[in-house]
Amino acid sequence: MLSFMAVMAREAWTDERLDDFKENVNQRFDQVDKRFDQVDARFAKVESEMKAGFAVVNRRIDSMQRTMIVCFSGMTASIVGAILVTQL
Repeated sequence: MLSFMAVMAREAWTDERLDDFKENVNQRFDQVDKRFDQVDARFAKVESEMKAGFAVVNRRIDSMQRTMIVCFSGMTASIVGAILVTQL
């Protein structure tokens, strides 16, 4: 064996130790599940905030569309009126 490698002592794994290990692992997974529940709650909050933000953006875009329609309609009416006036 190489001189710089640490040698680990071999431990015996009894049924009791395995049961303790299993319980410890289950406990840790329960903690992970609780943390994921917290993360899910935070994502739900962020999602609702995003929906509210997008609603504001959508209202502004709708308002801009209405303004553009009114302006283009006015310009079209002005051009048609100018053509009709020059033809008379």
